[in-house]
Amino acid sequence: MWAAQHYKFDKPNRWMTSGGLGTMGYGLPAAVGVQVAHPNKLVIDIAGEASVLMTMQEMSTAVQYSLPIKIFILNNQYMGMVRQWQELLHDKNYSESYTAALPDFVKLAEAYGCVGIKAQTPGELDDKIIEMINTDRPVIFDCRVDKQENCFPMIPSGKPHNQMLLGPKDQKENKITGKGKTLV
Repeated sequence: MWAAQHYKFDKPNRWMTSGGLGTMGYGLPAAVGVQVAHPNKLVIDIAGEASVLMTMQEMSTAVQYSLPIKIFILNNQYMGMVRQWQELLHDKNYSESYTAALPDFVKLAEAYGCVGIKAQTPGELDDKIIEMINTDRPVIFDCRVDKQENCFPMIPSGKPHNQMLLGPKDQKENKITGKGKTLV
């Protein structure tokens, strides 16, 4: 969802997505398939750590076939969208969305025969992204992010688009309201 909202695509047919339908695990095998179909293109999966872990075994496919996919993990130690739903729609009743028992993704990358990169501060991010892009092998990039950051807008289950939830910044800028909710 972050990539859909913030990554600027300058050419068509550059975006593969499950459409935000909660298909955790989609990105890594999709990246493998896209790289096979476009062997000379840069392929980056931008996903959360829980999503990547659901299909991590596909890294062996990337190594076996020398597919230089880049797995860019936005790591907040949560199932981020699940945590957000629990925070905003279930009175912060958190249940099984946090884990302190994550693997060391750099070591995991090395175990698969890939390159592992980790960024923990914004100041080191640009150089490490360049390193990732310039690496001609599969890469697992562990990018640590704020544990409490939310992704907006979001549409609660069963609600229409005009009842989507906006972030605090969007609510301040938006002038259309109705029934106590900010609408887009």
